[in-house]
Amino acid sequence: MPIIYEEMVFEEGFRADLIAGRRVIVEIKSVEHLLPVHSKQLLTYLRISGLRVGLLVNFGEALMKTGIHRIINNRAG
Repeated sequence: MPIIYEEMVFEEGFRADLIAGRRVIVEIKSVEHLLPVHSKQLLTYLRISGLRVGLLVNFGEALMKTGIHRIINNRAG
């Protein structure tokens, strides 16, 4: 996903794991415990892309339902 800043375009800004329907970024992890940095990373991706909703999915959890976290970008346009 390119980053555009003050009319400068960076073609390789970041690579999202998955973008669903051009509306939701899905960030995939497989760790024993999610850390605050994981949520901050997804929030940064949301802000850069201008998208509002992201899902942080951790396959390292014992139960899938406890491994899915929704992150909202309140700065989206």
